[in-house]
Amino acid sequence: MYLLTGSDRPKIETALARLRTHFVAEAIDVTSALDTSGESAVALCNAGSLFGDARLVVIEDVDGRRDSDQRRKGGWKAADVEAVSAYLANPAPATVLALVGEDVKKTTALWKACAKAGRILEYAVAKKGLHGWVTEQFRQRGVQADPEASVALVQIVGDDPRALASEVDKLATWAAGEPVGEREVLALAAPSGDEPLYGLTDALCTHDAPSLIGMSEAIFEKGDRSRRDVAARMAGAMTGHVARLSTLKRFAGRGVGSKEAAAELGMHPFRAQKLSEQAEGFSAEELRDAVVRLAELDGALKGQSRLAADLEVQRALVDLIRRPQAARTA
Repeated sequence: MYLLTGSDRPKIETALARLRTHFVAEAIDVTSALDTSGESAVALCNAGSLFGDARLVVIEDVDGRRDSDQRRKGGWKAADVEAVSAYLANPAPATVLALVGEDVKKTTALWKACAKAGRILEYAVAKKGLHGWVTEQFRQRGVQADPEASVALVQIVGDDPRALASEVDKLATWAAGEPVGEREVLALAAPSGDEPLYGLTDALCTHDAPSLIGMSEAIFEKGDRSRRDVAARMAGAMTGHVARLSTLKRFAGRGVGSKEAAAELGMHPFRAQKLSEQAEGFSAEELRDAVVRLAELDGALKGQSRLAADLEVQRALVDLIRRPQAARTA
């Protein structure tokens, strides 16, 4: 038996594809733990086959699946794990069982049972190494991608390796062996799920109120969550962005360049350079005012205001871009 787990879904799918080549298609059963209990999985393993002796049973989502709030739901419970653990003590000799999960912890009973009875294949992508992982995905497809292209792709698509690999496939097919840069990624990559928030945070530095409000409304409309939840995400994104601008502004004030700041902050150099350029458009006082205004927004979203959450966010957006304009025209 095998337990395949980790955030690198493309590698898991490659491992499963290799495993499947050892079995005839009619002798492979694939199902999800969301629909199949531990006892039902055991019954599948013990069932006979009309297509040779060897069988493969694949159970996906053993640790559940993320919902729109990124909470994992529907995974196997203790009774399911107990049923499978008992089976592994005396498994069907002609059946290979492959359990698949995104984030099975080493401390869980399922991990321990699998480690004792079979083999664990863990494929994880560290978030700090995600840009390098994207660059490697391009290289494996015969395409040279600029570091800026990999950073832009992560900003647009998010940190889901499966979605990133899909976009890399699309871009590599389009490029046909030619290099891929940031411009190509911005033109062709499609965001996954909600409208990407990086565009909103970058637009704060343009001081263009109509575009900024229009972009925020598009995010509210396209999001698959409630407007209150989206408002909280937007407020968090803006707060984090302003905090990074403030930090890089302080580094610049000490004469520290963006590359050195990136190394100290654990930030990609391209991203640090871009943020440093954006920080130049604000004075230190303006950034302090922005921090205060975003703190007021946080309080409003947590019950200090009777206004709708989306309206509070848009009011804050207008305030954030109005203050720099006023300072420049004074």
